Amino acid sequence: MYITAIDFETAWYAPHSAIALGVTRILDGKVVDTTSWLFRPPGRRVYIRPDFIAIHGITPDQLEDKPDFFGVWPEIAPYLENTKMLLAHNARFDRTVLYATAEHYGINLPSFDWVCTVNVARSKWPDIENHKLNTVSKHLGIELNHHDAASDAHACASIYLRACEADIQAA
Repeated sequence: MYITAIDFETAWYAPHSAIALGVTRILDGKVVDTTSWLFRPPGRRVYIRPDFIAIHGITPDQLEDKPDFFGVWPEIAPYLENTKMLLAHNARFDRTVLYATAEHYGINLPSFDWVCTVNVARSKWPDIENHKLNTVSKHLGIELNHHDAASDAHACASIYLRACEADIQAA
């Protein structure tokens, strides 16, 4: 069974406005793969709030020829199968986006166990200045291209694995 880290980027504030998903899978304590998808947000035209573009750098022209989330779901679904746990840095956000987007497109999802690596980082490294993904990644020496969904998912998985290593060393 996999442990799977996910990261979404959205087009606007609505949780079903996902436009990018990064996934990193862990098996037997090792990262085995990382991948990502870009897809159109809901609606007939591709709209992304300018302040969101400033965060993640994804522009409407990058999505014009992409399918919507439902169109890439057949590629995404296998990455969530055989998953015993989902990880996300700020899990409330990614969990909400996953379920809202799936509901919007009529996709039934199982329930997953979730671990928030923000909370993991707060517990394991309480003295760093904050527990944002870029701060924790820098503190741990994890390479990160922040707000690239694949890079964010990989960093999240790496934070989780480093915390597990810290537990093993402390035992």
